[in-house]
Amino acid sequence: MQMIYNSQNYCIVEFPAQVGSFALKTGGYEIVAKNLQRELFIDGAMAEQFRENVQKLIELQPSTDEIDDFLGQFDSLMTHPVVLH
Repeated sequence: MQMIYNSQNYCIVEFPAQVGSFALKTGGYEIVAKNLQRELFIDGAMAEQFRENVQKLIELQPSTDEIDDFLGQFDSLMTHPVVLH
């Protein structure tokens, strides 16, 4: 896993694809909304679409605010509370 984005409002961790019966076949992303203290894990087709959209966004050289606005579209999907161990 690798943290690929970290701002005051959001954090994204990328999980690479892995081979195995219980592992991720396509990889995935954990998106954390710090202000909501909620997170979302996406994999499969949704992760692939997310990856494509992020690559297009990066080509535009966005500001942190623009990236956070993009990530804000996932806020309503975040149902898992962030728990620290």
